[in-house]
Amino acid sequence: MSMPTLYYVHDPMCSWCWGFQPTWNRLLQQLPSSVSVKRLVGGLAPDSYEPMPEEMRHYLQQTWRRIETELDRPFNHDFWRNNIPRRSTYPACRAVIAARQHDLETEMIEAIQKAYYLDARNPSDLQVLKSCASQIGISEKVFVEAMDSAELEYQLQTEIAQARSMPINGFPSLVLESEGQRLALPLDYHNEAVMLSVITSKLDPKFIE
Repeated sequence: MSMPTLYYVHDPMCSWCWGFQPTWNRLLQQLPSSVSVKRLVGGLAPDSYEPMPEEMRHYLQQTWRRIETELDRPFNHDFWRNNIPRRSTYPACRAVIAARQHDLETEMIEAIQKAYYLDARNPSDLQVLKSCASQIGISEKVFVEAMDSAELEYQLQTEIAQARSMPINGFPSLVLESEGQRLALPLDYHNEAVMLSVITSKLDPKFIE
């Protein structure tokens, strides 16, 4: 019997993923050790060098304020004054996959989120991503070579396709794969115990410690 897997489908530049991060971290700490965890970057927005439309800027600024209010997560709103935002998250997704190859996936996600939401820097820009890589111990040369490689692009497209095959409606999403079945889990942004209860209820008792 295959081990159960919990898929976390996300995008490093998804503001609701930033809002969910503390609860997700607590859930990880409490999962049965028999449950493996796999992160999938879903790819919110493809490569683009076009400035973000004003309507989208307004929508995202309102979303940030909503997350601040509902989830008490900090945002540096200077981002909108100090940058020319682009609707382009694939570069950040590539950076996460590149860091995964060095077992630094979580560290890269955290570095990107900090740069974006706290330091008001734009992770759509390669220069910002190179800085994130350097912070977590990946040399600029190694990182840039990976980001430019056909292999990484293939991995990105394969992962996005896998994420889109999941029973999800957006990011972040949790999907439990157990005994050949995939079940979308309800998200609770405030209480990891709610999700943990659903997960354990779906597992064979032999997988629960």
